Amino acid sequence: MILGKAAPYCASRYSSIRRFSRVVNIGSIATGGENPVRIQSMTTTNTLDVKSTVEQTIELAEAGCEIVRITAPNVRAAEALGEISKKVRSAGIEVPLVADIHFMPSAAMEAVKHVEKVRINPGNYADRKKFQIREYSESQYEEELDRLYESFSPLVLRCMELGRSLRIGTNHGSLSDRIMNRFGDTPRGMAESALEFLRIARFHGYHQIILSMKSSNPKVMIQAYRLVVSMMNEEDMHYPLHLGVTEAGDGEDARIKSSIGIGSLLLDGLGDTIRVSLTEDPVHEIPVARDLVRRAHAWWRNKSKKSFSIDEKIDPFSYSRRSSKEVSFGLSKFSIGDRNPPSALVPTDHPLSDCQEIIRELASVQVQSKDARVEGLMVVITQSSDLSSLQTLACSIVGAVAFMVVLDEREDHECDEIPVNKPGCVPLIWFSPRACSDESSLARFLTFCEVAGHQPALAVPADRLNNVYATLLANAYTAPILTLDPNSSVNPVAGYRILAASLSHYNLSLPIWIRDHESSRFLDQEDLFSGRLLDASILIGALLCDGIGDLVSVENAGSLNRNRGLVYNLMQGARARITKTEFIACPSCGRTLFDLQSTTQKVKAATGHLKGVTIAVMGCIVNGPGEMADADFGYVGSGPGKIDLYVGKERVKSAIPESEAVDRLIELIQEENRWIDPKTT
Repeated sequence: MILGKAAPYCASRYSSIRRFSRVVNIGSIATGGENPVRIQSMTTTNTLDVKSTVEQTIELAEAGCEIVRITAPNVRAAEALGEISKKVRSAGIEVPLVADIHFMPSAAMEAVKHVEKVRINPGNYADRKKFQIREYSESQYEEELDRLYESFSPLVLRCMELGRSLRIGTNHGSLSDRIMNRFGDTPRGMAESALEFLRIARFHGYHQIILSMKSSNPKVMIQAYRLVVSMMNEEDMHYPLHLGVTEAGDGEDARIKSSIGIGSLLLDGLGDTIRVSLTEDPVHEIPVARDLVRRAHAWWRNKSKKSFSIDEKIDPFSYSRRSSKEVSFGLSKFSIGDRNPPSALVPTDHPLSDCQEIIRELASVQVQSKDARVEGLMVVITQSSDLSSLQTLACSIVGAVAFMVVLDEREDHECDEIPVNKPGCVPLIWFSPRACSDESSLARFLTFCEVAGHQPALAVPADRLNNVYATLLANAYTAPILTLDPNSSVNPVAGYRILAASLSHYNLSLPIWIRDHESSRFLDQEDLFSGRLLDASILIGALLCDGIGDLVSVENAGSLNRNRGLVYNLMQGARARITKTEFIACPSCGRTLFDLQSTTQKVKAATGHLKGVTIAVMGCIVNGPGEMADADFGYVGSGPGKIDLYVGKERVKSAIPESEAVDRLIELIQEENRWIDPKTT
């Protein structure tokens, strides 16, 4: 069921239904259709070092990689693919090989002889990017397309002759000048760039094609994939999709960004192959990719049997924050709502009676926290809780947090037992998961919160809102904060989307609190930590990239400090709130001109305190300056042992010895007045 303008790119945004795509064969591997989502990676060795490339290819295949990509930056490297393929096959490894081509059609024409698939970047296959500003007339634009036809057709015809497949791999930031001048460096430009090549292939009757629309920004990447599917649907095209967040970097941040982008699209039913791009040993990519694929197949098997047709009234191809009224917390002058970035709420595991331990833990976290402090603290009261301890705690942490959420888990109590919010204490948000059990309970709860001076918070089932509930919420003295009832029958992302759509239907702009509090699913116990990271990334990241979410909490990652750090990392990964330096780092390949892993760590160590600054570390000129996308500063390999430095997309320093490059980068940041002394942060 297509839900009108809200979801033309997928069958439903309220149920995870796999998109229909044609089957494309990559050697012995079939992708698309009902085939499993395939896992890909890429070698990091020099392609001319045949022995090392063969060894790494075999290592990846044995780790579970189903398709291996190898760079071919020139004709010599493309020729080496023949020997690499022979040695891999002689070792009994049948994994399909893919040649990665930039700039050189001649390399592509050589590579197609030796491998099962060729990947080209439409932004630089037939165009030399000059970053020129030019107005194209219609006739001039058609001339450019004719030139593109002449350049690309030979590869298409050769692929048809040899039975090879192609990937049209569009990357944000490396679009042609022709596309940039007409559509800008936008998701629309990315989609248009791919479709130019698709139309040429279709003209020749060639359909063994896979598409990718990668960006280092998950929000841009999500929009681009949605848009290209919508545009393909209009032209009756159904090519499979390869998903990935490019230049994601390393460590937890890279896994978060990849999970946000890839996981969000898989949840919407899009995706036939994936790669998790890490600036690490490529073998480390496989377990993360495997866990994402496992989730996707579980979602698609367990799709909701309920049908929801409510219109979300959003544009899924262009980001905008959901409208929500401002809610302020007493004397703290702290507010949530669409005029403010999403706020973090962090739970404590200590019982309410242990107020001193809560205070000590909170103080310890605030001292350790370099990126962001705890804004809101959540405590739980149970049947045995001493409510006087709540007042003691609320008076003791004034100035440490802006507000406190009280999760009321008592089973048998009356609302009039809620203590009054005393002046001089931290403002309390009273959260009752059972207040929405029926209309009378909701009315009683809202009344007592008004009398007690508390901000109400409610857990709403995805399909519970009706005229009576909406009227009660609209007439509440203080605008309630709403979160999803965990007992809702749909997956949480769909549930929050339904909640937001229902509020819009009743013209209610109430704040929404995204809670990640479920136990990890589909995972073995020893993989619990990485599982929690992926689950939280998909839930929170998908919603923030949709513009949904005013308050965010992670409640099951461990300690208060771990929950705090993760919620801020998730908001940064979704580009919803920036609290530290943002790093873009390519995953390395045979084109890389220095050790990316160690260099990235050096750059992070020197600049990791620069809140709000985006720094790109790129191994070669292919990945920079174009694919640095929205970076403020770029550190790009330009030759063996040589580094170019960029401000935005402008190269400002060239051929710097690698031994001096990090210091020169710091000097450049200082010259641009973006440097902050680490001692002051």
